[in-house]
Amino acid sequence: MQDQTTAEVLIDGRTYTIAGFESDEYLQQVAGYINRMLNELKKSTEYMRLDMDTRNALLAINIVDEYFKEKAVADDIRGDRELKDKLVLDLKHEIIAREDQISKDDEKIKSLQKKLNEAEKKIVALETTLRNNKIIK
Repeated sequence: MQDQTTAEVLIDGRTYTIAGFESDEYLQQVAGYINRMLNELKKSTEYMRLDMDTRNALLAINIVDEYFKEKAVADDIRGDRELKDKLVLDLKHEIIAREDQISKDDEKIKSLQKKLNEAEKKIVALETTLRNNKIIK
């Protein structure tokens, strides 16, 4: 199990110590993401007029909104991948079935070729016998 990591991060000009089981770099990325979201919201004068609790709630709403949208995209991609995996598996089974049929057909062709060769030999033998009988008579 991975050890817990602590990191000093700067969020909205304040230093926080956060902990997690991810790397320090990851925790810094999280803080950077929050700062980018805050900077986007701060561009709105209406946002700056709100009290701190409302600002924090709005920040959380925006982050969760983005999360759900990205999760929906990821779920779609995962579903597409699963469908493609199923199609690939179906195609592999079809290839195996066709290869098996080809093998059976090859055996049948060999058997029929052998019978054809035997029949041709009989024809030659019969023609020879027929010619010999005509000459003798």
